[in-house]
Amino acid sequence: MSGREVFEYALLRVVPRIERGEQINAGVLVYCRAHSYLCARTHLDERRLLALDPDADVAGVRAALRAVEELGCGGARAGQAAGDDVGRRFRWLVAPRSTVVQPGPVHSGLTEDPGAEAERLLGLLVRVPA
Repeated sequence: MSGREVFEYALLRVVPRIERGEQINAGVLVYCRAHSYLCARTHLDERRLLALDPDADVAGVRAALRAVEELGCGGARAGQAAGDDVGRRFRWLVAPRSTVVQPGPVHSGLTEDPGAEAERLLGLLVRVPA
């Protein structure tokens, strides 16, 4: 396949105290149907998380982000869901939820390389320069 294809993405946000609604971006989900591609990339800035909630369960948040990565990227670590269509897994991962790790709205764009797009979006929207 060559040329630019439509892809969709959503940010993963950490909301340490649901009642306050404060959040930090901690990852990105990227889905491209044309390439049968779905993957999650995460990066947790502990300093920013603890600034919002000094009592945040950092290990728990890391575990939740790791679970999203495993489910998103598929393979044996995704369990039974690994056999599901990538589009179905993406839609399940971006469904609204009231947990500490929440998906943001879905956006779309065009890309030739969804894997490179995931890294670009992670750098642009999640990692904060020191």
